[in-house]
Amino acid sequence: MDLLDWHRGRLSARRLSVLLAHLPRDGAVARALHDEAAEWSVTDHLLATVADHLAVANWMFATVNRDEDTEPLEYPEPLRRPGAGPEGESGAVDDGAQAAASGAAAPAGDAAGPSAAELIRFFS
Repeated sequence: MDLLDWHRGRLSARRLSVLLAHLPRDGAVARALHDEAAEWSVTDHLLATVADHLAVANWMFATVNRDEDTEPLEYPEPLRRPGAGPEGESGAVDDGAQAAASGAAAPAGDAAGPSAAELIRFFS
């Protein structure tokens, strides 16, 4: 199949639109248009989200059950998503997660999670 067939009149516009609509998600056109985001399916995004939430839950459990004299644990970093770039460049780790890692209170309405001090205060 040659794309010039459309210009030559041997390929209808409907057939061309059907061919374009059914290109594979992981094909060269999708990679050129969407970069590495084309390589991640919905399942991959959901698995990354589950892994992030599990890491936060484990961090909360370990933080609450640690000895008071030990140093606070670092907040887990979320898995890098396609298009996020290196850390700190375009939001791979958000400000709330950095605030939680430093022990400061996260901004209100931020879904990153509570700080270690907030968890200790809550569960005490």
